[in-house]
Amino acid sequence: MRIVKDILYKVGVNSIFGDTNVEVANVVFDSRDVVENDLFVAQRGVTVDGHQYIDKAIGLGAKVIVCEDVPEEKKEGVTYVEVDDSNKALANIASNYYGNPSEKLKLIGVTGTNGKTTVTTLLYQLFKKLGYCSGLLSTVKIMVDTIEYKATHTTPNSLAINKYLAEMVDQGVEFCFMEVSSHGIHQKRIEGLVFEGGVFTNLSHDHLDYHNSFAEYRDVKKSFFDGLSKNAFALTNIDDKNGNIMLQNTKASKRSYALKTLGDFKAKILEKSFSGSLLTINGTEVWTKLIGDFNAYNLLAIYGVSELLGLDKMEVLRGISELQSVSGRFEYLVSKDKVTAIVDYAHTPDALKNVLETINNVRTGNEQVITVVGCGGDRDKTKRPKMANIASLLSSQTIFTSDNPRTEDPEVIIDEMEAGVTAENYRKTISIVDRKQAIKTACKLAQSGDIILVAGKGHENYQEINGERHHFDDLEEVKQCFNQLKI
Repeated sequence: MRIVKDILYKVGVNSIFGDTNVEVANVVFDSRDVVENDLFVAQRGVTVDGHQYIDKAIGLGAKVIVCEDVPEEKKEGVTYVEVDDSNKALANIASNYYGNPSEKLKLIGVTGTNGKTTVTTLLYQLFKKLGYCSGLLSTVKIMVDTIEYKATHTTPNSLAINKYLAEMVDQGVEFCFMEVSSHGIHQKRIEGLVFEGGVFTNLSHDHLDYHNSFAEYRDVKKSFFDGLSKNAFALTNIDDKNGNIMLQNTKASKRSYALKTLGDFKAKILEKSFSGSLLTINGTEVWTKLIGDFNAYNLLAIYGVSELLGLDKMEVLRGISELQSVSGRFEYLVSKDKVTAIVDYAHTPDALKNVLETINNVRTGNEQVITVVGCGGDRDKTKRPKMANIASLLSSQTIFTSDNPRTEDPEVIIDEMEAGVTAENYRKTISIVDRKQAIKTACKLAQSGDIILVAGKGHENYQEINGERHHFDDLEEVKQCFNQLKI
């Protein structure tokens, strides 16, 4: 139980009707979850307005209502708190309700189009290897030291974030690494959190179905760094043209990393193969099992964060040499007939280009690169032709297929992808709507030494079709094909 006036700290309150010296059992934002003596926050969502459910929440026992528009008819015994922004209010209330846990550990936020999951997950892996009690909030999973929870969003809602952080504090977690998505920033889910540092990976075409323009998408990311305190650090990829923009108004200590230009943390790739890469990081050689320029950037970010948090440099480099690739991120297996299959989450034009360029830079040139790729339904349509163009340009053969069609017709999605393929590359493409069949076809086409890339879903173990999730795992399908075809 919490007293209302205590959990309204830092909440921008316009007016209060009723008593704030009362106790509430829980804080909820979904009226279906309300029980006796709860505080209900009415939020305006993308599709649903929580204000429509205020009466329902009161009927289920809510004693306090936080909202932007107070009902004209007020119920006796109910306290109404009027705020300008319910999303922002919920985040601050959640933080207060759980005892402001972000102040009691070192929270690092990682934002950018690509690399968030890899950087946060590998930071968690590294700090655990070095003996630190650590936490992770990522797209793939949530870790409270050694306790694992299933992730549902890249950045959870503010109540869930603070609940997990509070559990981490109880378990003695010292460092937590968190993916910070543009949706999470825009919807104020990270409001009220105290970050020890923020990391910017890169910015490219994504989420324009949600944000009105690329500039808005960029500025939402930037607002995360604008909100960092002078006691925090802001670490940016200076090779990205938006890297400096992220630092323009931040009060945090500014640091940078780069492969191509001067940065506080600098790397150079000396050797690369499918088994790993030899790098120099700030002048010291280190072997890593991860490959590609994009992973060199990820490792630089990890090294930079570790040094900024005060870890020993040589210990960090030794730890980096032992890191394993993240589930669904350039995860590969080799068949008996020496066909290499790579499963990767690449679902943006830039990520797909990075993965295919990495493959083409490592291969000898005599083998085929066969790419299986689709685009998600009910999402940014403008990236579909771009992804198809990249796949057909950088592959020997491309198979367009279904991803998560959601409520869209997968054949229509594929048609929109095909519109981006040039006449000279069109002959290298085929379309197979059924993803299972598309992967099987790629395996049949592959000869000894060839490389298959299955892109877009990575760690996801489902396909979402017309509101239903059906079990589907790209890596499982590839293994099954290799076994069935005995290649």
